[in-house]
Amino acid sequence: MPYLIVGLGNPGSRYANTRHNAGFMAVEELARRHGMRFSTKQANAEVARGEIAGTKVILIKPQTFMNLSGQAVRGIANFYKIPSERILIIYDDIALPVGTLRIREKGSSAGHNGVKSVIQQMGTEKIARIRVGVDRPADPRHNQVDWVLGRFTKEEQPMFEESVQRATEAAESILRIGMERTMNTYNTGPASTKEESRKSRPIERPAAASDGGAKPAEEVKVAPRADKNDLSMDTLRQRIDRIMQRKEETK
Repeated sequence: MPYLIVGLGNPGSRYANTRHNAGFMAVEELARRHGMRFSTKQANAEVARGEIAGTKVILIKPQTFMNLSGQAVRGIANFYKIPSERILIIYDDIALPVGTLRIREKGSSAGHNGVKSVIQQMGTEKIARIRVGVDRPADPRHNQVDWVLGRFTKEEQPMFEESVQRATEAAESILRIGMERTMNTYNTGPASTKEESRKSRPIERPAAASDGGAKPAEEVKVAPRADKNDLSMDTLRQRIDRIMQRKEETK
């Protein structure tokens, strides 16, 4: 049974390379990587067939415009008798920053009209998806439709292109090693800046009472905790020395 991978977007040159066509771009890249071509049309969709990671796949780009994407998905799924658990949709998400991916096994449409149409037509929310971040307008007064139908800035373009590459790799990974392991790998931002910041941040500890102030973090050394089960001669001597020292201090 083939696996159906759907890229959501709008047809025509007017909408090419816009934020809303992230799904189209991802499946086009997936087809390019594996020598497939969108050479046929079926059920109001452009269709490419091939194999990825030993699995037969059907890639589609619905040509019904975004709001009716589910019609093409249902048409292809019914014709090839593909169950919803073998469908993966890739689409844009304004709730995520540019360069970010989120992979889920199921979920609501979260206001995305293409996903809403797919859920309605397939009759279930249990459809895997890869969400590609396209960010939201900084000014809340900015029309959201104009935003998603607009193009990326020069600063955003490299990050978006990288996220498209990662989305295609994630789709390959799902076919190769499964959903759970893929989510653990790809549900991250463009760079783990928080983690790097956490690792590089020095650990500050209070200075001793006789010290005039806090020592720089790199100078603070923590002595290793003694092992209670260590009965070596050196350890025994050290314990005896500490006991004798405490006795002297109490005299």
